[in-house]
Amino acid sequence: MSDTPAPPRRPRLLLHAGLFLATFLTTTAAGALFVHGQLGGGSGWDALLPIGAILPIKDGLSYSVPLMLILLSHELGHYLVARFHGVDASLPYFIPLPPGFGLGTMGAVIGMRNVTSDRKKLIDIGAAGPLAGLIVAVPVILYGLAHSPVGPLVAGGMQEGNSILYALLKHGSKGVWLPDGHHDVFLHPTAWAGWAGLLVTMINLIPVGQLDGGHIATAYFGNRYNRFAVRLHRFLPFGAVAVFFWVMHLVRLEADGHWDQSIGVSIAMGAALPWLVWYLLIRIVRRASGDVNHPPVDETPLPRSRRALFWVMVAVFVLVFMPVPFRSTFVGGTAPPAPPAAVTASASDGSPP
Repeated sequence: MSDTPAPPRRPRLLLHAGLFLATFLTTTAAGALFVHGQLGGGSGWDALLPIGAILPIKDGLSYSVPLMLILLSHELGHYLVARFHGVDASLPYFIPLPPGFGLGTMGAVIGMRNVTSDRKKLIDIGAAGPLAGLIVAVPVILYGLAHSPVGPLVAGGMQEGNSILYALLKHGSKGVWLPDGHHDVFLHPTAWAGWAGLLVTMINLIPVGQLDGGHIATAYFGNRYNRFAVRLHRFLPFGAVAVFFWVMHLVRLEADGHWDQSIGVSIAMGAALPWLVWYLLIRIVRRASGDVNHPPVDETPLPRSRRALFWVMVAVFVLVFMPVPFRSTFVGGTAPPAPPAAVTASASDGSPP
């Protein structure tokens, strides 16, 4: 594929600005729903109604502002490095999502007229976004955790996924490993935004297709990686099965003698669902691109510095990987008191949902 520079595309400023503002609105509404303990209830659009609004939407700013900053940093990392390398790239397209369905956004993307075949440029562009996003997400999480209380798990509550990095940050903030089967941290909206940034980073680093991880892996292994990526994509449903049985095991432990198999199956199926969603989305994107996993790259070997960058990104993926992105909790019996060192005062807008 030729890397001959193409004339820069004319920015579609109104479209970029409109999508940014729409996403800011939906994430702010999602934050308001989270603050008032209504995330996942109803359609979510009620928070956007100016007449007879149920929730004060401004309460969601402590969630939407840091989340938008993380997403913007991620996409600008891609954009600036692409333009530095002379690769034609668009400004970010933010993707709004009705707030009652989750985070209030499906993230953001930049468009590249031609994905570069230069492996050095490709790995730089692919790695820049996740690294830039993490630089913002980590202090956001630490600030949010400092304002997040620890308390007993609530039956039917929603528990965010754990990764090595997130578990370390919680331990550094609270002094204990959470969740411990009985207690967990109840996230302040800013901590929730930071966690969402980790989730976005993890999804983008899945090494298939034209996700950031696909760019990075193709840059390192060359065109032979395409066949492995196809096999990895086919493995995702098996990951869903593994998550199902693992969560069934965890829920049985949480039940503490009050086990209900039908509820356990329901929780485990919900936890496994993201793996199937990723499988279907990647399949749709691959079909839309003519069954091409990734455009071909040249055979010029990567310099040592970029091979080192590849292993840095592998380490980042391991640190942010969440086998179970989220799941419901099943609590039976009576939880013991929370460890005194782990309890912090709750901020007024960060009470447990």
